[in-house]
Amino acid sequence: MENYYLAVDIGASSGRHILGTVKDGTISLEEIYRFENGMEKRNGHLCWDVESLFHEIKMGMKQCAALGKIPCSMGIDTWAVDFVLLDRDGRRLGDAVGYRDDRTKGMDEKVYEVISQEALYERTGIQKQIFNTIYQLMAVKEEQPEALSGAESLLMIPDYFHYMLTGVKRQEYTNATTTQLVSPVTKTWDYELIRQLGYPEKLFTELSMPGTVVGTLTKAVQDEVGFNCKVVLPATHDTGSAVMAVPVPEKGERKGHETEKTHDTDGDLLYISSGTWSLMGTELSEADCSAESRKANLTNEGGYEYRFRYLKNIMGLWMIQSVKKELAAAGEEYSFAELCRMASHETIKSIVPCNDDVFLAPKSMTEAVNAYLREAGQEVPETAGALAAVIYNSLAQCYKETVEELEAITGRTYQAVNIVGGGSNAEYLNQLTAKATGKTVYAGPGEATAIGNLLAQMIRAGEFQGLTEARAAVYHSFEISTYE
Repeated sequence: MENYYLAVDIGASSGRHILGTVKDGTISLEEIYRFENGMEKRNGHLCWDVESLFHEIKMGMKQCAALGKIPCSMGIDTWAVDFVLLDRDGRRLGDAVGYRDDRTKGMDEKVYEVISQEALYERTGIQKQIFNTIYQLMAVKEEQPEALSGAESLLMIPDYFHYMLTGVKRQEYTNATTTQLVSPVTKTWDYELIRQLGYPEKLFTELSMPGTVVGTLTKAVQDEVGFNCKVVLPATHDTGSAVMAVPVPEKGERKGHETEKTHDTDGDLLYISSGTWSLMGTELSEADCSAESRKANLTNEGGYEYRFRYLKNIMGLWMIQSVKKELAAAGEEYSFAELCRMASHETIKSIVPCNDDVFLAPKSMTEAVNAYLREAGQEVPETAGALAAVIYNSLAQCYKETVEELEAITGRTYQAVNIVGGGSNAEYLNQLTAKATGKTVYAGPGEATAIGNLLAQMIRAGEFQGLTEARAAVYHSFEISTYE
């Protein structure tokens, strides 16, 4: 009898329920449910509809029962940095404000009144992003001090959903590191920093690693979905799960290629987790909190088995996703594949800096790109294909620059880039990335985040003896495309 494992993978624009099984060392996936997601204005802020999301989580679980495929365990991953506050009765205080909200404007300066930006990086190793939890909490402290003082618990978004399923509160390590409040040395909360900032210490409890059993479903949830199962922590930060699923053969062999020397956790692995964000980096066994690393705006996010995801957050496919929506609203419906194909025929050379704040949450991404190009004296795209070409070429240029930074800081020369996640299906972008970086690109699997979520559960259940064996299984289980 097959053991089923359920990954609930929720991204900024959609969520999906994926069942996974292992047979003879091969992983099989079945998507059984999909739903929409997005931020909406509530009380003047961009917020997540967590009630609706939890409803969708249970609806997908009901589908397991309907199919007669009851998972022995399940886990939820989402984006990072966002959180909810709970009162002493476990009820949510206020809205689940999203990271694209502007409430954090100026909050970095409030934090730097307490600790300098340089000292903060040295203590945490986390890249400065204005939406990091440390700045969001400062916004709450400044604007809603009563909410902060009245809170008994802080849970990151997936931690909150796990709590709603089980009644058990756990703070998962990989997502916690994105708060910019965790020490990469002690690998737990930096309580001294938390006290200095005036955040209640009681909100920050023991951190749990991926593979930890949270509990089983509450009776109310059991009655609603039709079964009981264990809830097991994946790397709840979706990038943490995606990086777990980077396909690396155990001995470094690549199909159709000469043997490559590949290792775990020593800086030889280079990846892009490509989705709404492009997270490009490597794995390290120890964090690099140097001034050089800070100046390059690289981050040291926690990973499985206390590995560090040494990477840069790049705006990613958010830009093309936004343009696609804007085109559709204007009556021009294109798939991502069509936009890629159209872009491939364009000759426009214009480039924008993808990580500029003007592209974080503009009213119109099209106008934001065009305005930047006009001001910079570059050619402005006149067609949808040309606009897509500007974005894809800009991303490839950003990847090239990031590779150069990583090679300079780590002292390594990478032979290949492993692209996982939805963006691995963007053939034109993969081609541009190979050309811009001068590296062989291995693209796939597309469902890396869900696969990584499943791997944490499968390793805990004994399906694989560890991450090295699990990554080799990913390599042999899914199609990997090569671009040179």
